Amino acid sequence: MTFLFFFSALGAFNGFLLSFYFAINAKKKIFTNYFLSLLLLVLSIRIVKSVFFYFNPHLSSIFIQIGLSACILIGPFLFLYLKSYSDEKPNWKKHIIPYLAIMTALGIFYPYVEHLEIWKLFIVKAIYLQWFIYIVFSFKYIGPIIQKTNKKSSLKKLEVWFLSIYLGVAFICLAYIVAAYTSYIVGALSFTFVLYLIILLLIFRNSNESTFFNEKEKYQNKEIDKATLLLIDQKIALIIEKELFVNPNFNLEEAAKELKITKHLLSQYVNEILGKSFSSLIKEYRVEKAKRLLETEKNYSIESLGYDSGFNSKSTFFTAFKKITGLTPAEYQKSYSK
Repeated sequence: MTFLFFFSALGAFNGFLLSFYFAINAKKKIFTNYFLSLLLLVLSIRIVKSVFFYFNPHLSSIFIQIGLSACILIGPFLFLYLKSYSDEKPNWKKHIIPYLAIMTALGIFYPYVEHLEIWKLFIVKAIYLQWFIYIVFSFKYIGPIIQKTNKKSSLKKLEVWFLSIYLGVAFICLAYIVAAYTSYIVGALSFTFVLYLIILLLIFRNSNESTFFNEKEKYQNKEIDKATLLLIDQKIALIIEKELFVNPNFNLEEAAKELKITKHLLSQYVNEILGKSFSSLIKEYRVEKAKRLLETEKNYSIESLGYDSGFNSKSTFFTAFKKITGLTPAEYQKSYSK
């Protein structure tokens, strides 16, 4: 029994350490790291509650309530972390503040110790349902990675990291939902999950690839000389001239091959000279293409024009267009026709 307690509690303890590491000791304070830090924090709080409650059923009710309440933020932080690495900017206030307000109100008006049956019959089930729903929503950002595995394409280490985070959280959620599992097993599962994160962390730190600490590649303070800048200026115009960006799968690696320059050099040029990410640049090209189509094509749906411009979904098209132009595609088309 002592071994089980130690094995389970150690997972939660490692989770707190990793949460602190991502929040405080990361080499670069990237906002997305805080989503990961908070995800590990609330997950660890929930695991600690399970472990101590299993070995001490007479645990203080306020501690139990805090542990259960932490669950309501696990799903949102997972969703926000994965979304923050996509082209979409996450609105964290919409996903966090309402749940904090709900749990605060429940703690005041329906405290766990005085309304035990209500918590067991309704609130706890609602919390796990919300956690599961966010896991389903988060699959949107994991689906393309799984498709790559089905096509037997090699995954980048960053993609392996995202997949591990997602599957780890989903597995722990499943362990809580399925009644056959008990609290100490959940703690053990969390330990395995967190230990795996530590191993991946060590791999990333020794990797030359961009990691979750760095959204841009490291350029080792090497400046691009003027002759090379002129050459890249000429080459990058080919992306627009040939409309390579209309391919929804067009990425940095494909662009580098087409322009016959290294991926590292192209990334450095786009980040340091143009002051944006490669995905943002391609998104701008696609929006410009969409604007031309909206101005000239009247017999096609707006959604189809988005696909013709290189966007792989309606939502991505509308989000990018609105962000860059300040108008929806329909509003732009209407204003141009006037």
